[in-house]
Amino acid sequence: MHDRANHGLILTFKLFPFIEARFMSNTFTTAFGIRYPILMAPMFLVSNEAMVQAAMEQEIAGTFPSLNYRKDGELAAVLERLNARKAALDGRRGNYGVNLIVQRSNPLYEQHLQVCVAAKVPFYITSLGNPRQVIDAAHSYGAKVLCDVTNLQHAQKAASEGADGFIAVCAGAGGHAGPYPMQVLVPALRGAFPHLPVIAAGGIANGQQIASALVLDAAGVSIGTRFIASTEAGVSDAYKQGIVQYGMDDIVPTERLSGTPCNIINTPAAKQMGYRQNWLEKLLSRNAKTKRYFKMLVQLKGMKKLEKAVHPGAYQQLWTAGQSVEMIHDISSIAHIVHQLTAELETSQQQLYDLHF
Repeated sequence: MHDRANHGLILTFKLFPFIEARFMSNTFTTAFGIRYPILMAPMFLVSNEAMVQAAMEQEIAGTFPSLNYRKDGELAAVLERLNARKAALDGRRGNYGVNLIVQRSNPLYEQHLQVCVAAKVPFYITSLGNPRQVIDAAHSYGAKVLCDVTNLQHAQKAASEGADGFIAVCAGAGGHAGPYPMQVLVPALRGAFPHLPVIAAGGIANGQQIASALVLDAAGVSIGTRFIASTEAGVSDAYKQGIVQYGMDDIVPTERLSGTPCNIINTPAAKQMGYRQNWLEKLLSRNAKTKRYFKMLVQLKGMKKLEKAVHPGAYQQLWTAGQSVEMIHDISSIAHIVHQLTAELETSQQQLYDLHF
């Protein structure tokens, strides 16, 4: 009996720091200047300044795609205000980052990178291309770069260019999801690159799922779809209600928006648009001479379709979302969402503790 009690004390001693520190504060949260290991994912045409500011105030990281601000001077003005808000947080640990689409089909990439570097953006997320230019620019003033990856090959290329970590884009994510489940991709990345943090993305909408990602040795999570159903999101009420009303079986991939499979809600508008490119579109997107310009055309057309569907007053119902719509049942403020996520995470921690004792 005495030995059993001692064994319990030893286990408690070993697990207590793990439970208290591992799930909330780690080298990732410290390096990225946040209290909770949560990133509000960058969402095209959804993420806005109000959402990012609210994220920082709740001590998580708010991010947005630079392509959400395409007018002259718009991005620079937003960054100036975000830097001012970050400086005024008064001891709270919140931060922000910018997502850059680094492939050549993004005509604003280099211009936006220059604007971000001038504003000394704290960190970057790169997508769909070689991140080297962003990494070199960010490291020149001490910023960090996380690279979206969907497999080990992408991760190896990003690591060789000097990436500071990965966003593991797993199956079930909104937008351009990866093919592998979190339970496979995250441990595979951690095993291959033990010195780099891995942020799990895809299908995460509650604290229990955050805990499961952290148990897999992810350093944090990236959550997108849950924050579409927020009061700060500037999208239409119909879009927000769609996030609440639709389920995981309603999420389908389509190639018609960007040329690459993109997860959307299977609304009547989505069914009418279709899911696959025709033979001519596939030919043009693969031909060495035409693929760059054709991809730009496809993405521009897709962008315009989404813009007609996303903003208030829109009549179309063409909405990107992930399978985590299944777990979203209300439209709340970002403050309430983050409080709920962290409370659920703490409950999951306690359940893990109780499982052992």
